[in-house]
Amino acid sequence: MALKEEIARRRTFAIISHPDAGKTTLTEKLLLFGGAIHIAGAVKSNKIKKTATSDWMEIEKQRGISVATSVMGFNYGDYKINILDTPGHQDFAEDTYRTLTAVDSVIIVVDVAKGVERQTRKLMEVCRMRNTPVIIFVNKLDREGRDPFDILDELESELKISVRPLSWPINIGEKFKGVYNIYEHSLDLFTPDKQRVSERVEIDSVDDPRVDEAVGDTDAAKLREDLELIEGVYPEFDKEAYLRGEVAPVFFGSALNTFGVKELLDCFVQIAPAPKPVMAEEREVKPEEEGFSGFVFKIHANMDPNHRSCIAFVKICSGRFERNAPYKHMRLGKTLKFAAPTAFMAQKKSIVDEAYPGDIVGIPDTGNFKIGDTLTSGESIHYKGLPSFSPEMFKYIENADPMKSKQLDKGIQQLMDEGVAQLFTNQFNGRRIIGTVGQLQFEVIQYRLEHEYGAQCRWEPISLYKACWIESDDAEALAAFKKRKHQFMATDKEGRDVFLADSNYVLQMAQSDFPKIRFHFSSEF
Repeated sequence: MALKEEIARRRTFAIISHPDAGKTTLTEKLLLFGGAIHIAGAVKSNKIKKTATSDWMEIEKQRGISVATSVMGFNYGDYKINILDTPGHQDFAEDTYRTLTAVDSVIIVVDVAKGVERQTRKLMEVCRMRNTPVIIFVNKLDREGRDPFDILDELESELKISVRPLSWPINIGEKFKGVYNIYEHSLDLFTPDKQRVSERVEIDSVDDPRVDEAVGDTDAAKLREDLELIEGVYPEFDKEAYLRGEVAPVFFGSALNTFGVKELLDCFVQIAPAPKPVMAEEREVKPEEEGFSGFVFKIHANMDPNHRSCIAFVKICSGRFERNAPYKHMRLGKTLKFAAPTAFMAQKKSIVDEAYPGDIVGIPDTGNFKIGDTLTSGESIHYKGLPSFSPEMFKYIENADPMKSKQLDKGIQQLMDEGVAQLFTNQFNGRRIIGTVGQLQFEVIQYRLEHEYGAQCRWEPISLYKACWIESDDAEALAAFKKRKHQFMATDKEGRDVFLADSNYVLQMAQSDFPKIRFHFSSEF
């Protein structure tokens, strides 16, 4: 099949949400429709299997959360679909942020009872930064929840995006009878069943008498009234506006009961974008170009101490990737060949001979890769750095075993390269500060330093509010700022200036006192 056809049939997207909104369940049901699994529940999120019985495993078992993005590829009709199921837990948000750089569109899952939660708002900001098209799936309609119109209003105000329902529920909770598919003008009746798909009634329009037969006169009248209101309030669905990231189609359903998922998937493959051009530092790279290029957006270090293998996840941006072909590693300036690149189906890996733009390939990593590295078939291009966001928790990291300082330094360096957290070096006293987005990360770092690098660390408290990267076109203003704030200045691992504000008030005062300084809350600027 020609390169252009392969690209046109690919859909690469991430599923994001607050924890417990039903992300992994929705992923399972999408796989069920794709024939990738034959019974829902066969794919659980990427829990780290068979490792040493360790505290880290215990943390995971006790908390029952996904800690890593899992990648799943399958065919659905004429389409090749790549799903990235992301961790919902905010302590692993950095992983999710980076995953969003590797996808062409996003499905956000919202719980009908809880509405939009804090984590969902933050993830939406990242989508907005990159103009990523978003589809919203309102889940758990078989449980009591909020009025669908209230949910739509909240989605618009909280996520700051226009919405357009493409399906509409008939009641919710115990009275939930089904969903009217506005996009395809069909009626899907609800029968609670976790494995089977509910029945569909083919109708010409919502005025068809079969609607009254199926759901009863009262509910049919309410449905028509609601749809009239929707047509009056919300403009016609505009696919181009969706692709520009200006409007979000909304679907309703119950992922656990496999309801409303097929409608979502059928509409998604039709309207979602195929792999798009990616901006490199030198130029825009189009997927249909002959030359191969791609970037590493995630490195997953295996927790199994017997096999300290890492896998670098590479998003293919252009051309065709081939096994055993020589590719140039731009940062190292070396040419590398990959004998065992893998494709993923959750934890199952299979060796691939070729892959196309939009696909995610796993490459065994022996320490050659950092997040953001670019691979090409020869041309000198560099994909922009992946964003690191301003951490929210900070601690000094100190060596607890002076005999093992080399191991500690190596461990900190490798874990920071993997993107587990961020390292800042205080310019005033030279102490190292680790910044993370959640408390759980500190436990993970300490455990891994001890078990993977044989190094002991201890944490010491530091009271900080925010780390922000600073820059200015005025060298004098920058020097004056650094002199005034010298106790709060640090450098990140790339050597860039970072201001460590110890309170919101201090940060606001700094911003008003130094108008010529630009403060950035993500490292991509």
